[in-house]
Amino acid sequence: MLAVGKITAKGQTTIPRDVRAALHVAPGDLIAWEVSADGTATVRRVQPLDIEYLRAVEGTLSEWSGKADEEAYREL
Repeated sequence: MLAVGKITAKGQTTIPRDVRAALHVAPGDLIAWEVSADGTATVRRVQPLDIEYLRAVEGTLSEWSGKADEEAYREL
């Protein structure tokens, strides 16, 4: 599918209807842009995170929260 949009002076654009339908996005949904080194861009729908769930999971990961772990995984 090829869809063309125009960028406004404020850097905004409208996502064409066919693209919104293909991505299953609606007003208020989140999208992510990934830009490759060759200049191509990929857009995908992002699921919002459940912060309470993530906090609950974080509490079970305390075995990996030591100084050695911080040093080992700092660059990730």
